[in-house]
Order: sequence, then C-alpha cells, then structure tokens
Amino acid sequence: MPRPFAAAALLTAALLGALTTACSSGTSPAGGGGPAVTLAGSDHLGGAPVYLAEERGLWSAQGIEATVTTQPTGRDALNAVLGGQAQLGVVGDLPTVTAALGGREIRVVAELSRFSDWRLLTRADRGITGFAELRGRRIGVPRGTNVEYALSRMLASGRLTAADTTVVNLAPNQVPAALARGDIDAGVTFPSFYEAARTALGGRYAELPFRGYTARTLLVAGPKATADTTEAVLRALVEARRGITADPAAARAAVVTQSKGALQAGYVDAFQPRYTYTVGLSEELLTHLEQEARWAKATQGLPGPADRSTLLRRLDPGPLKAVSPTAVTLP
Repeated sequence: MPRPFAAAALLTAALLGALTTACSSGTSPAGGGGPAVTLAGSDHLGGAPVYLAEERGLWSAQGIEATVTTQPTGRDALNAVLGGQAQLGVVGDLPTVTAALGGREIRVVAELSRFSDWRLLTRADRGITGFAELRGRRIGVPRGTNVEYALSRMLASGRLTAADTTVVNLAPNQVPAALARGDIDAGVTFPSFYEAARTALGGRYAELPFRGYTARTLLVAGPKATADTTEAVLRALVEARRGITADPAAARAAVVTQSKGALQAGYVDAFQPRYTYTVGLSEELLTHLEQEARWAKATQGLPGPADRSTLLRRLDPGPLKAVSPTAVTLP
C-alpha cells in the first residue's frame, strides 16, 4: 500500500498529465467546452465579422472557445500569429504579402472586408492641394501596414515615389499630434484617427481624399491553426457577415461594445457603411496581392518571388470550401 506522500505525488502527476494532454491537443481542460482557438484582431471595422461573432456568442454555437485580442495594427496581429500567441489573425493585405515574400509560414483562409475611403491629412498652412505637391515634404505613416501602401498609391497618382519625400515612421495614433506640432507636413493613418487630426488642428486642418487603393482585411492562419478549428471560425464568420447585412445598426453597436472604448459610436456609424464585407477567396484578391507583392519586393528588397503561382500557394481554400463552396472562386 503506498505511503500518503507517495499517493499524493502519484495523484499530482496524473492530474498534470491530463492537463498536458488537453493543452497539447488544442482543447480546453475539462469543463472548458470545445477546442480553444486564439484570434489576434486589429482594425475593428475591417474585422467587424470577428467582433460581431464575439458579441453574439457565435463561437460557442460552432463548438469552439475563441479568445480574441486586439492589436494596434494588422502588422502586430500578424506578429502574434507568427510568434505563436494566436492561431489566426485579422491582418491587412500588405503585412500578409510582406510575410509571404519573407518566407513566413502563413495561409490566407478568407478575405473579410474591403475599404477605399483614404485621406491624406495635412495642414492648411502647408499649401498642399494635390499629391504632386508632396515632393520634398515630410510625411508621417505607420510603416509595414496597409497605410504605407495607400501612401505609395497617392504618391504614384502625383508621379512621385517615396524617394521624392521624407517618410517618417509613426504609430497610427502619433500622426495627428505630429501634424499639430508641425513635425510633418502631411500624414496617412487609419480612419479611426481622422477625427483626432481634425480636433488637434482645428482651423488648420486640411485633407485630400483618395480612392485609388482598396485595402483588403484578411483572415490568416499560422502553423498552430488546425483545419477543424479554422472551419468552425469561418462558419461563425459567415453567420456574422449575414448579421451585418440583416441588421447593420445592431452590427455597428456590437463593434462599439467590443472596442471597449477605443471607438466612438459616431465614427462607427459614419465609417462602417463604407466597408464592403465578405467571407471569400477570389481571383480578384489574388491579382490584388500580386500587384502589392511586386511593389513590396521592389521597394523593400524582400527575397521571395512575387509571381502569381507563389502567392496562389499562400491561399488555402480548403477550410472555406468545406464551409461555403461558392465563396471560393480561385482559378
């Protein structure tokens, strides 16, 4: 008969073994429900289906326990996926392309939204009335995000490149203050900071609208994402997308709630209708990523090939085909 101490040690080892088995299999410990899934979000509006799914409990309806965290940018969300802190990420098209060219292990499993209402923010006293007038100016932008690519398209429309300007790397929330101080002549940032720039500059505020770039918000999977849990997430997102279409006002309210004070209702009401929501994979998306990849390779010297076949291999249609076959229109 084992001594009391030995019996306790055996019981502890058994419990630890059971817990390790549960964690290594990607499921929650006993009593935790279905498989655990971690998602790293970024833009609340671009990733609105994720936040609506969170608000309405759509994860548990699909038999999973999802934990959603929100990162400052899509680049940060992607780093969480690459670093193993999240299995799936809500990421912009440029960070995704950059990671693909860098040989990182990611898969694009769905496009979630599109947005094209960009603004170049500037000051009335700088006299910038067209994109060609950015030559020689200091421009603030969060590098490595979709915003940097938006700036490149603005410059191209004025027959300029980044080399014709001084690009200052700023966090998205730093652009309004830098403009107000006069550290930069113009800036491009996320739409959630447009109003902050207007407030900081007051009567000096000026902007140049730009619709020459349609940004895509993507759902990407990392090495730790399994096919089963990815399919469950996609089923929840398809349902959330239906919810956005059926009741846009309720969807906007859900995004405000899930932002936990980061977004105001007025901003969400004004800008969420400017997003087009989908859960799909299309040839049009592939063409878009190919164009961005050529730009990223030329400007950032990334090592990987930027050809169509290479990018096609980064798109993983399997999980979405299992959920909604008509949502996949890849060649």
